[in-house]
Amino acid sequence: MTNILTISIVIVSVLMIIAVMMQPAKTNNASGALSGGGADDLFSKQKPRGFEAFMQKVTFILGILFFGLALGLVYLASK
Repeated sequence: MTNILTISIVIVSVLMIIAVMMQPAKTNNASGALSGGGADDLFSKQKPRGFEAFMQKVTFILGILFFGLALGLVYLASK
């Protein structure tokens, strides 16, 4: 049982890394900091849609799976 959980946590962690790397970057570049415009503040509060929303949900679900598998491994290791 421990081997199955270990393999599962490795697979989930690799999938989580891929999901995080596929998300679009939300960083502002240096030219945006120098311009001082308010457009960044106006559009920064929008809800994610489409692919970005899907990737956030996938990352959240993989995080919950990772946490649950880690707790399961700790429980089995303590027995």
